[in-house]
Amino acid sequence: QVQVVESGGGLVQAGGSLRLSCVASGSIFSINAMGWHRQAPGKQRELVASITSRGVTGYAASVKGRFTISRDNAKNTVYLQMNSLKPEDTAVYYCYGRIVGITATYDEAYWGQGTQVTVSS
Repeated sequence: QVQVVESGGGLVQAGGSLRLSCVASGSIFSINAMGWHRQAPGKQRELVASITSRGVTGYAASVKGRFTISRDNAKNTVYLQMNSLKPEDTAVYYCYGRIVGITATYDEAYWGQGTQVTVSS
């Protein structure tokens, strides 16, 4: 079994910062890409940021320059540092990992339950 658990969401004023964390645990052989999506009320889920196992990153245009994704491979953890937050960043943030289980031969996407981020104006 593989579990992905996020933490670090909350309420913050516009211009503030939050740091999200996500830990993958369980029967893991390796982890390829990890990243974050978000879904605001009434909107589709969108990719926010991703990072490969070698540290190559990618960002949505709306967060580039404000958000930073990083990971600690030894801890199976990915982080999302969010600065200069705006009300439009309000959403549920979901972590994912492309994970190869110990009995698998290919990676699968595992998702966390989501953590709420609310930015007040």
